[in-house]
Amino acid sequence: QVQLVESGGGLVQAGGSLRLSCEASGRTVSTSDPRTRLMGWFRQAPGKQREFVAAIYRTTGDSSYTDSVKGRFTISRDSAQTTMYLQMNSLKPEDTAVYFCASGYGVGDPKSPDKYDYWGQGTQVTISS
Repeated sequence: QVQLVESGGGLVQAGGSLRLSCEASGRTVSTSDPRTRLMGWFRQAPGKQREFVAAIYRTTGDSSYTDSVKGRFTISRDSAQTTMYLQMNSLKPEDTAVYFCASGYGVGDPKSPDKYDYWGQGTQVTISS
């Protein structure tokens, strides 16, 4: 089983920054674990569906973003490849949501939540205007 634990959420003013972290752990998780080959961030605002934010392939570092965060958010992973980050700059009130970390085998569209097998519990991000 892969456990994903998010941290770093909070309340900031518009224009501010936050850095989210997602640590993958579990008895069998390793740097070569195929279950974390793809790691991504999704968010869900009240009354809305969960939406894709960003994703990264653990070994290649190839990444993708939803259009609304391009140029403001940066996804990355540490050298051990078991922790993923989302640096969020120039935050806007519309970025307010619960942010979820997810991991999967990396097959198919990384923007689809169906391609992820493991999910964290989420961390709240609130941006005040």
